Amino acid sequence: MAAKKTTEKKEVKEVKPKTSAKKVSTAKTKQVANDEVTVEKTADGVIEVKKLDTTQNTAEELSIEQKLLSLYNLQQICSKIDDIRMIRGELPEEIRDNEDECEGKKTRITNLEEEIKTLKNNITAENAKKSDATSSIKRYEEQQNNVRNNREYESLSKEIDYQNLEIQVADKHIAKYEAEIEEREQKIAETQARLVELEEILKQKKAELEVIVADTEKEEKELIEKADELKKKVDERLLTAFERIRKNAHNGLAIVKIDRDACGGCFSKIPPQRQLDIALHKKIIVCEACGRIFIDDKLVRSQYESEVITTE
Repeated sequence: MAAKKTTEKKEVKEVKPKTSAKKVSTAKTKQVANDEVTVEKTADGVIEVKKLDTTQNTAEELSIEQKLLSLYNLQQICSKIDDIRMIRGELPEEIRDNEDECEGKKTRITNLEEEIKTLKNNITAENAKKSDATSSIKRYEEQQNNVRNNREYESLSKEIDYQNLEIQVADKHIAKYEAEIEEREQKIAETQARLVELEEILKQKKAELEVIVADTEKEEKELIEKADELKKKVDERLLTAFERIRKNAHNGLAIVKIDRDACGGCFSKIPPQRQLDIALHKKIIVCEACGRIFIDDKLVRSQYESEVITTE
C-alpha cells in the first residue's frame, strides 16, 4: 500500500509588533496650583513637566514692586529719624568733643604728676649723693690728721675736692629738678583750671541736650523699631547698597522718585526709555549719575491709596 503523503498546512499568524510599555501618550496640559504644567502619561505612571509661564513673571514683578516699596518706606522712616537728629544740631558732636578734651586734660594732669614724682625721686637720689659725699669729706679730713707725709695729705685733699665737686653737681641737678617741678606744677594748675571750665560747659550742653531728647526720644525709638522691622523684609544685598548710598548722599536719600523728568536726588535728566523701564517695575534701576535707586511715583501713590481704602 503506497504511503500517502499528507500535506500539513501550517497556520501562519500575523505577528504584530508589541507596543513598548514606555510609549508616551499625547501630552495633556492642565492647571496645577496656579501653574501651567505638561502631563505625559506612560505605563509606569504620570510625569509632570512644569513650564515657565506668565504667572512666574507676574510673581517676580510683584516681588520687585514689594522690594521697592519696602525700601521707599524704610527711606521715609530714616528721613524722619534724620530730621529728629537734625533738631539736636551739633550738640551731640560738641558734647563728644568736650568729653574727649576733658579726658585729654585729665590724662595730661596724670602724666605731669608722674613726671613730678620722678623728679622728686631724682632729687632724693641727688641728696643721697650729697650725704655720701659729706660723710666721705669728714672721713678724709679725719684721716688728714693722721698722715705721715705730704703725699698722703695731698691725696686726701684731692679726694675731698672731688667729693666737694660731687656735692656741687648734685646741687646743680637738684636746682634743675626743682625748676622742672615748679614748671610742671604750674602746667597742672593751668590744666586743672581749663578742665573745670570744660566740665562746666559740658554740664550745660548735656542739660540742653537732655531737654531736646526728652521731647523726641519716644518718637525716635518707635521709628528706629519700625526701621529695624522693615530691614528684615529687605534683601540683604539690596539693604547693604541702600545703606551705602544713604551714607554717601548729602541729604541721606537712597531711593527717589522722578521729578520733572529728572532724578529726585541729583536732578540729572532721565531719558524717556529709562523712565518707561522704571514705570514697568521689571528690575531695580539706579541713577547713572548719583547711584540712587528709582521708584515710580504711581507705585507710591497706589500704595498710599490702598492704605487709605484699608483704613476706611
